[in-house]
Amino acid sequence: MSLRPTLRAATTLEARHGFPALFRAPFDLNMTIISDIILTASHPGHDAATFLSSLSGKPLFPFFMAVRQPLADLVSMFMPAPDPKAQPSTGTGKPMPWSEVFATLYDSATGWLGWTPETAWNATPTEITRAMSAHFDRLVTTGVLVRDKTTAKAPDPEQAAQNEALGLDPEFDRAGLRALKAKISQGT
Repeated sequence: MSLRPTLRAATTLEARHGFPALFRAPFDLNMTIISDIILTASHPGHDAATFLSSLSGKPLFPFFMAVRQPLADLVSMFMPAPDPKAQPSTGTGKPMPWSEVFATLYDSATGWLGWTPETAWNATPTEITRAMSAHFDRLVTTGVLVRDKTTAKAPDPEQAAQNEALGLDPEFDRAGLRALKAKISQGT
């Protein structure tokens, strides 16, 4: 039996039980939640229901001991791994409910990355966050995005004066636009 911590499984199980109950279930020997985790996180085509029904009439303690740590590991993989390049949190923001975290991951996968809904639902939260990080790195490398506003260069005062005299945005960086166009035309 193979289980995968997909975004669909994470969203479904967190909504049904919440993370505290999901983490406790293997250690509390909660067969109802353990069964739900197995059924929800199993690969399509694997008959998880048949596997679980095969336990009927057998002692469950060996089963509980065998699945305890793998299920705890699986549940922990429902939470996206932190981006090692991200700025440390100041702790001043409001906590985001897990339902919003998962909705944002889905939106990022289908919107920013252009994945199909099925691909997004079958990816793990960590796969989505790593793909988004790589996507942003590419945007930074090509000059389309500045990751840290403190490193963004200030507009050239001479260029700003020229732009303002022409009735244009004084902060528009024409030289930067020309450089970006040159990169794009060279395929770099």
